Amino acid sequence: MATTHAPDTRWTEAACRLEDLLAVLAERTDPRAFPLATEVVAEVLVYDAARLLDVPADDARAELVRAFADGPGVVVVRGAYPDRAVVDRATAAFEEMIAEQRASGVVAGDHFAKPGANDRVWNALEKLAVRAPEVFVDYYANPVIALASTAWLGPGYQVTSQVNVVNPGGAAQVGHRDYHLGFLPPARIEQFPPHVHVLSPVLTLQGAVAHTDMPVESGPTMYLPHSQKYGPGYLATGRPEFREHFERHHVQLPLRTGDAAFFNPAVIHGAGANRSVDVRRMANLLQVSSAFGRAMESVDRDRICRAVYPALRAHPAPEHAVAAAAEGYAFPTNLDRDPPVDGLAPPSQADLVRRALAEGWSPETFGTALTEHTDRRRTA
Repeated sequence: MATTHAPDTRWTEAACRLEDLLAVLAERTDPRAFPLATEVVAEVLVYDAARLLDVPADDARAELVRAFADGPGVVVVRGAYPDRAVVDRATAAFEEMIAEQRASGVVAGDHFAKPGANDRVWNALEKLAVRAPEVFVDYYANPVIALASTAWLGPGYQVTSQVNVVNPGGAAQVGHRDYHLGFLPPARIEQFPPHVHVLSPVLTLQGAVAHTDMPVESGPTMYLPHSQKYGPGYLATGRPEFREHFERHHVQLPLRTGDAAFFNPAVIHGAGANRSVDVRRMANLLQVSSAFGRAMESVDRDRICRAVYPALRAHPAPEHAVAAAAEGYAFPTNLDRDPPVDGLAPPSQADLVRRALAEGWSPETFGTALTEHTDRRRTA
């Protein structure tokens, strides 16, 4: 990604210049560089899921990486869920969670809206797995999510998800970058050297699955395409001139139920205002983390694996759901009790799930083995 300061100097908020961002934003998306895309809309690459999945996976991943890093930073995949029933079953489960939260008096906090203004389900991944394991497996067996995640992050990625419903009248977010550095105040961000600013975006991939049709008036995500290539952008988004430019020049693409959007977390973006009178805009927000990073949410993957294992056994193609459910990285662990035997690393939790499925273990046998696997990783 492009930078605008010498790599041996610290980046500061005071040194951020709108002119430098504008020079980056002047770049245009060349359709010839992205032959798998069906069109470019407002600088955003739009793909058809069936076409994207019909080419060799290495070719598709290579193009997505170019799109996230050197292209606009944002892609939309039409028909990511061709079977709308899969999305609708998950939507029904999410609506039940929201209704239960309201009935209990729990008001989920939000990044940008007043508590209670919108509806938010944190750790929706684990909650869906425990509530409706068959729905979870069908939903996360999705090959588009796996393709985008492995393209940007490689294997062993960690999926987390948060359901967000923006109700009519819901306010827009301020333009921002996302986790990791995007969640820190400028004074703290300045303490990190420039190479860490460049590293942060490759530790996560942001995504969203549309659970309702999202016309522009309902406020789908606002993007500033190409802004991920502005090096000190984590420090710039709070400055008034940068915010004003985002408000005036962002783009939005309507989505249909089952479409998905993925973007580099360094793209300046924000949820749009819901100006509709009757659209409760629901999206399942996916934050997918590198195996080498720290996810934003605490997720009990032991609990998820136990809940969904019977559904995994019954599914004809469970691999992508395994990746979403289980911990795919072997570390950290207790090497006294969990030493590597056949290589440099012991089996990961996902390796154990795959072995259980391959060997046809019963849920009881799998549960015992998972307990033993978890116990070996403890220090006492």
